[in-house]
Amino acid sequence: MDKLKENLEKNGFSVYFVKDKAEALALAKTFLKGVSSIGLGGSTTVVQVGLLDFLVKQKDIKLYNQYESGISMEENTKRRREGMLADLYVAGCNAITQNGELVNADGSGNRVAAQIFGPKKLLLLVGTNKIVPTIKDGFERITNIAARKNIDRMNAKALEMGKEPKYNLNNIANKFAYINGDVKDRTNIILINEELGY
Repeated sequence: MDKLKENLEKNGFSVYFVKDKAEALALAKTFLKGVSSIGLGGSTTVVQVGLLDFLVKQKDIKLYNQYESGISMEENTKRRREGMLADLYVAGCNAITQNGELVNADGSGNRVAAQIFGPKKLLLLVGTNKIVPTIKDGFERITNIAARKNIDRMNAKALEMGKEPKYNLNNIANKFAYINGDVKDRTNIILINEELGY
C-alpha cells in the first residue's frame, strides 16, 4: 500500500487509508468544512459508507441530489449538470491502478467529466477491492464486474419503480476516463480496507 500511496501522490492525488466504513465516514465529514455546494456521482460505496444519508440531512449545504425520490428526469439532468460546478464532488472510482491511475466508466458522463474538470475539489471513496495492477486490468474490471453489477442494480430499480429495464453492456458504460494526474490537492481519495461498491 505504501507504493500505491506514493504513486497516487506523485500523480497529484491526496490519499487517506482507513480501516472501515465508519472511519471513512468520519474522515469524509472533515472535507465538508467551508463547502456550500456538493455534486454527486453515482456510487454504491458512498451509499454503503453512509455519506449520502448524511449529506441529505445537511441544511447548510446545497446538495445537487439527482437521486431524490419523485423528481423528473429533467430535474435529474439539471442537478447532475449543476453538481459539476459544485465546491465538492463526491463519487466512487471503478478502478485504481498500482501506478496511481484512476480508471472509470459512466453511462451519462457526469461522473467521469467531473473527475476530469469542473468541481473545485473531488472526494472519492474507494474500497480496496478496486485496486488493480494495470490500466488494462482496470478496464477489464469495469466490463466484467462493475458494469454487470450495475446493470442488475439499475434494471432492478427500474422494475421496482414500474419502468422498463433498459440497461445492458452497450449503454451502461459508454463513456470512459483514464486519469493519471491532477492539480495537487484537488482530488482526495479515501481508500477503505473493505470490499465496497462495484
